[in-house]
Amino acid sequence: MKKLLSILFVLLAFMQSAYAQSSALKPYQKGDWKTVTKPYAGQPVVIHFWGVTCSPCAKEMPLWGKFLSQNKNAKIIFIQVDDVPSESASKMLTAANVNPVGKYTLASPFDDALRYEIDPKWRGETPMTLLIDKNGKVIRKTGSMDFEKLKQWYATGA
Repeated sequence: MKKLLSILFVLLAFMQSAYAQSSALKPYQKGDWKTVTKPYAGQPVVIHFWGVTCSPCAKEMPLWGKFLSQNKNAKIIFIQVDDVPSESASKMLTAANVNPVGKYTLASPFDDALRYEIDPKWRGETPMTLLIDKNGKVIRKTGSMDFEKLKQWYATGA
């Protein structure tokens, strides 16, 4: 019995460690854009910029979770841009059941150089989503996402 409890304890500790690593946000800073997008070259990917303190972002985050649960093959990266502790962003993603292919939070100030590297026309408003098709063509969507249109975008082969 004692041996069984020890094994169970080790297993639970391992699972908790794995969960903590999978829910952690990676730091994002100026110069990281190509590193983040390169693994998805030749395939459609969605990159969603959001903030913990952004009211529309908070409202739609559960809808992102629902979309991801219904579209398991969707490649979506979330980049949190508020100056808040990463734990706040992690809690919001977890509460919304959002499990994207990548989760990032800013590691440096959200300045003009950072925004310009991502999209020269972007002024920093959130939510903002980039839909990058398999050919690298980018569609920028500012404001809340229309998830039916997003589903159609993926369905057309993006």
